Amino acid sequence: MSKNNRSFYIYFIIIIGLLLITVWVGTLRVQNNGYTRGEFEEQLEKNEIAVVNICPNKDVPTGSLEIVLKSGEERVLYVTDVKEMEDLVRSYGIDCSVESVPEESWFLNSVFPILIVVVVCVFFFVMMNAQNSGGGGRMMNFGKSRAKLTMGGENKITLEEVAGLKEEKEELQEIVEFLREPGKFTKVGARIPKGVLLEGAPGTGKTLLAKAIAGEANVPFFSISGSDFVEMFVGVGASRVRDMFAEAKRHAPCIIFIDEIDAVARRRGTGMGGGHDEREQTLNQLLVEMDGFGVNEGIIVMAATNRVDILDPAILRPGRFDRKITVASPDVRGREDILKVHAKNKPLGDDVDLQQIAQTTAGFTGADLENLLNEAAINAAMDKRAFVKQEDIKKAFIKVGIGAEKKSRIISEKEKKITAYHEAGHAILFHVLPDVGPVYTVSIIPTGIGAAGYTMPLPEKDEMFMTKGKMIEDIMVSLGGRIAEEIIFDDITTGASSDIKKATKEARRMVTRYGMSDNIGVINYDDDDDEVFIGRDLAHAKNHSELISGEIDREVKKIIDECYCKAKEIIKEHEDVLHKCANLLLQKEKINRAEFEALFDTYYPQPEEPGELV
Repeated sequence: MSKNNRSFYIYFIIIIGLLLITVWVGTLRVQNNGYTRGEFEEQLEKNEIAVVNICPNKDVPTGSLEIVLKSGEERVLYVTDVKEMEDLVRSYGIDCSVESVPEESWFLNSVFPILIVVVVCVFFFVMMNAQNSGGGGRMMNFGKSRAKLTMGGENKITLEEVAGLKEEKEELQEIVEFLREPGKFTKVGARIPKGVLLEGAPGTGKTLLAKAIAGEANVPFFSISGSDFVEMFVGVGASRVRDMFAEAKRHAPCIIFIDEIDAVARRRGTGMGGGHDEREQTLNQLLVEMDGFGVNEGIIVMAATNRVDILDPAILRPGRFDRKITVASPDVRGREDILKVHAKNKPLGDDVDLQQIAQTTAGFTGADLENLLNEAAINAAMDKRAFVKQEDIKKAFIKVGIGAEKKSRIISEKEKKITAYHEAGHAILFHVLPDVGPVYTVSIIPTGIGAAGYTMPLPEKDEMFMTKGKMIEDIMVSLGGRIAEEIIFDDITTGASSDIKKATKEARRMVTRYGMSDNIGVINYDDDDDEVFIGRDLAHAKNHSELISGEIDREVKKIIDECYCKAKEIIKEHEDVLHKCANLLLQKEKINRAEFEALFDTYYPQPEEPGELV
């Protein structure tokens, strides 16, 4: 319901309420309050009445008696003949006064009803006119910009508060210097970039960086989402772009930040609407405003996206988005700095080691780390503690990485045993293979993702790229659960379906995308599955023949079969550990790294002296 409609109904209810109150007050005067003539005459005989005031009505002889008893109580009696009642009261010698007959008021009888009608008509006319003008105003404002303006002094975020993005901040520092001292650049003929595109995975801090730049430069900051431009009606998005840049010119120097720009700047000619699509009209206007015939001096456009591959090439050329900054996931030092920022308002216990947490959260973005500490703080609050312990962070790590554990779910002993051996098979391969471990936690407690258990590894270092050996070991680990089921139960279950899917996908990428097959060679046969969904090619065809497709399938099967055989040999070699681990899981339901690695002591005893081989 709009504000105009709400106001209309509120005033309407108030008028109805006043009318009801008026009617109710009128009914009070008609009521006799239960006082009868018989009671009045009885009180006259008992000499209980002190004063009587007679009030005749206009239509004489009717009227009312205002009676005051000697006890101080007041009563009202409505009568049909005031003259008769006057004679009766005077016969008992009681003080009696008679008011004059009220004269008819020409204002109340003639003017007041007309005035009420006029007021009601004017009220309804004004309200309807306000509604109509409001609708017209909304139509006039339909093409206005929806960008939110934050003035320089209102933005308190600075680059010092952005942790883990050292190189990115250094690149953006030039933008701050230009906004502060543009003359220093124009003096030497330098042209500051008109646009800065921040690209990176979700949660890496692209929006936070843009806010920090505006706060650091202390300039007006326009923020808007790419989807705010696109409407059902053609031309509205282009109108909003024009209005936004016109508003920005009045506040120059300033920053315009467009979040999720891929919603409006997607490659042209890929939609079903052809060149007259509303989104394409909006993009065309944006291209003109950024680098067309108009001059937008002092306006810097910043945008954020995690799908730079689908943006239109025209918006990525120099003169529009001159500079592209990749905001990557933080390294171990950056994660530690981010954890320190998010831990400022959280009381931490003595056992909390942020450096160790940073080392064990490889691949986490800034948003992931903030969520990790927030979940840990929630755990502490649920336990009615005023500080966060390391155990809270461990629980949050599992909840964020795997999902909430469903400890109340009832599982049969047979399924528990199958799950225990399945997870033990994964864990053994994680421990033995050099590039995929070590194991952080092994559990047979069902989780929120629908798994009957989980084995969580502990990455101890950041990796920029994958090696062929590492990918082979990943496939072997994925097959470990199925292999353990086959060895122990001489049967297999559906529990390994997601593992098989993951292993197959990895093997296919090795063959088609990374050129890691000797028979196929160093050729990319990968089909970009996203092209159909982003509209580049609705009739997408394979870029290789059916003969090559068969060869790819054979190579994928070959990799899977070899990995399966190698993993099966390793698990059979450590079959005693498989039984020990499964029994321990059945007993405790969850074991940590130390408990799991203790099972291997008989196979891998530690040397007594450094350098001694055993």
